[in-house]
Amino acid sequence: MPVLSHLVGSVSQPDAESVFRVVADTLGNGVARIPDGEVGERFYWIQFQKSRFDATPGLVRVGEPGPLLRGLFDNRPIAVGPGVDAASLELPPLGYADAALESYRTFSRLRDDGVIPAGVRFQVSLPTPAGVVGSFFADDAKAAVEPVYERAVLAELDRILDGIPHDDLAIQWDTALEFGLLERAEIRGHRMRAWWSDEPSEVLAGVVERAARYAAAVPDDVSLGWHLCYGDVEEHHFVQPKDAGTLADVVTGIARSVTRPVDWIHLPVPIERDDEAYFAPLADAEWPSGATVFLGLVHHEDGVAGALRRATAARTAVPEFGIATECGFGRGPAERTVPLLRLHAEVADALS
Repeated sequence: MPVLSHLVGSVSQPDAESVFRVVADTLGNGVARIPDGEVGERFYWIQFQKSRFDATPGLVRVGEPGPLLRGLFDNRPIAVGPGVDAASLELPPLGYADAALESYRTFSRLRDDGVIPAGVRFQVSLPTPAGVVGSFFADDAKAAVEPVYERAVLAELDRILDGIPHDDLAIQWDTALEFGLLERAEIRGHRMRAWWSDEPSEVLAGVVERAARYAAAVPDDVSLGWHLCYGDVEEHHFVQPKDAGTLADVVTGIARSVTRPVDWIHLPVPIERDDEAYFAPLADAEWPSGATVFLGLVHHEDGVAGALRRATAARTAVPEFGIATECGFGRGPAERTVPLLRLHAEVADALS
């Protein structure tokens, strides 16, 4: 069977049409879904959501301004203003639906023109509401703001579902911040803590319960998957996993709690992990029935040889899988895009 490639979301190109064309030209039927590359304001994943919070009456920044990430993004936490009831907050449109609907028109035109192969779906990658709230809000605001932001994200999802034919659509839930909570990661002396519990088993239960809730919002005739991630700030994880054990716990939780079909799950593989020990916990994981496993074992730094080393180790625990990078590659230089896509094709051919 041919080995498929999966694109997590971001692709370094100037616009959605460029992404669709370069992916279709390089990978063709080697992908089941194509994202729009998260171009424009979305280039740094969820960072653009801060502009929506800054435009929301009742939300305020905490502390004095400091250095901006990439010279653009304010890193100060966000809080609910004094005397403001979080339940009364009215967020502006978040931008995900507008971008998806615009990109889908381009996708549909290119497919009609034969540029994109028939049967390939349009992929929309959405961040988990918990991941956004946990990344940007002050600790004492997270519990109150989470349901407000979750409703806003699901409203964006509803607009996408209303505007794109379901048999053309694939929804991916990007799950990253949650692994910092599960691993009790420490960033700049601050330990990441879940706002619903500090007990490890209850943190995991909260992550899984949220995953099931997000999945339930996606109709069964829409393709659904997960990108599980250890973070990507300037191409660095917030913590390096000692093995895939925590990933296996979340995968098993999804398999047990999500009642609708799951089409794929993507897991990261650090570049230095070509040892069987990293993958061993995946042998005992429960996988959603029928889901394709994609392993992020493609790294531009060590090419086909490195990917094949990691694939050989992975097959001791997961006999069949597709391939991907660890995370999106939209924040890398544009000149890396085509060679990286070609690398996917070469690795897939070698593994098929």
